[in-house]
Formats: sequence, structure tokens, C-alpha cells
Amino acid sequence: MIEYPLLLEKFKTLLKDNMLKFTKQRELVLKFLYENDEHFTPEEIHALLKKSHPKINIGIATVYRTLTLLEESNMASSISFGAQGKKYELGLKKHHDHLICTDCGEIVEFFDEIIEEQQEKIAKQFNFQMTNHTMKIIGLCKKCQEANK
Repeated sequence: MIEYPLLLEKFKTLLKDNMLKFTKQRELVLKFLYENDEHFTPEEIHALLKKSHPKINIGIATVYRTLTLLEESNMASSISFGAQGKKYELGLKKHHDHLICTDCGEIVEFFDEIIEEQQEKIAKQFNFQMTNHTMKIIGLCKKCQEANK
């Protein structure tokens, strides 16, 4: 994965290109994603940043705007949960897909070479130039299956 100083420079360039100021609050959102491997809602990110940096005033709107900018530039990616919103992660990680539990919201990342090869094969079969893809498998994790018995 990219080193944080390089990521930070890329982020500063992104802000400058969008005529936005570099602020500590925006940097905290980026650093949070960089340092955490899980998936978080904007509200969770906001609450955790407020807790870990109580002296820094960071608004929820700043978190949303920063995440949107990061996602538009492919520096972050999200998984949509419909009416429940999105959960974000750093977008510069190695490609992976997701298993998502509909009961507890657990997200498991996985990579499967056979699935990747099959997707390329299907794209080729339909004369389709694939530039990217996301896969999410929705269902119940083991813990929730056992709890629902």
C-alpha cells in the first residue's frame, strides 16, 4: 500500500486542484481511513474523530464532503447499504470483494482468483471492456445464522 506521506501529498494536490484548503480536519478523515482497515459510516468516522481529537472542531459536513471528494478521486471507496447509507474504506488497497451480513452489518473482505478470471472471461465473451468491478455478496454471517436458529 502507498506510504502515508505520498498519500498526503496526493490529497493536498487533490484539494488544490479542487480549489479547496488543506485543513487539519480534512487530513484527519484521510488519516483515519489510512489507519483503519474496517468500513465506517460518515457518522462513525465523525464520532470516532471527535472522541480521539476532542480539541479539534470537526463537523459532520466536513466528513461527508471529504469522503465524497476522496471517493470521486478513487482514494476512498464505499459500499452502499441503501437507506442505511454508505460505509467507506481507503480505496488504494489491493482489490478485494465483500461479504455483507444483512443482520449485524459485518463486512468480510475476500479475494478469489477464479472469480476474477471468470469476470474477465464473461466480459470478453460479451465483447465488453471491463475497467473496474465491485462484488458484494449479501447474506447472513455464521454468528447471525446461529442466532436465528
